[in-house]
Formats: sequence, structure tokens, C-alpha cells
Amino acid sequence: MDKYYSFGREASLPDGADKREDYRLSARATARLRVESAEPIEFGDESLEASVRTCEVRDLSASGMSLVTMEPLHAGSLLAAEIHLSAQKKSFRLMVEVVWSKKEEGSRHLNGVRVFDSDETDYLNWLEAVAEAFSGSE
Repeated sequence: MDKYYSFGREASLPDGADKREDYRLSARATARLRVESAEPIEFGDESLEASVRTCEVRDLSASGMSLVTMEPLHAGSLLAAEIHLSAQKKSFRLMVEVVWSKKEEGSRHLNGVRVFDSDETDYLNWLEAVAEAFSGSE
């Protein structure tokens, strides 16, 4: 029933309108985002890898999620992400696009990202896992 799907639909979105196409689930999940170049940078004898940020997943659907970070993500950025759902034993490698970002209390930021189908990701497994989570939430 629709009355159980009010969570994850906040009235205070960046532009004031909810443009989500799917229901969202509140989730116990974490995301690891690669926020810089995937190519290692060489500094003398040292090799520095891309910067990885771990953040909280506030809610999710098959097509996107909202992430809580300590710094804003830039709209339009394409990021490699690894999402770990607490109910699953494995993580899902996905590509996400940052759609919006807004400042919350303190130094926290809420960011909306869209998941998209990309080669060499776990996109199909992600869709199955989210469908299974929705069927278990009834």
C-alpha cells in the first residue's frame, strides 16, 4: 500500500519538487565513492590512488539513492561506487551520476545520485537486490 512508502520523500528537496520516479526504501547501507581520477598519480617513488570517500546511504531505489557526505558532491559528476547493503553479503559495484547536492546541519551534505547501467558493473544484480528488498518490506 502506498501509505507505507512515505519515507524517503522529503518536502525540502533542493528545488522544492520531488522528481523521483521510483519508491524509495530507507536502507542500512554504506557507499564508497571514488571521487577523483581512477588512474594512480605518481609522485617520485610513491603512487597515490584515487580518493575514496565512505558515506551513509539514507534511502535507495533501483534507479538512485541519497547519500550523506561530509563535503558536497558536484552535480553532473560520474562516480564509481561500491554499495554495501547490510542484508547482503556482497557489495555492488555501480556507476552513479550526481544529480543534486544540498547542505544539511553542520558540515553534512545530502546528495542525490542516479544509478545507471554501465559495462563491468553489478547493475543487474543491483536491480535484483533492490526488488528483493522491496518484496521483503511488505
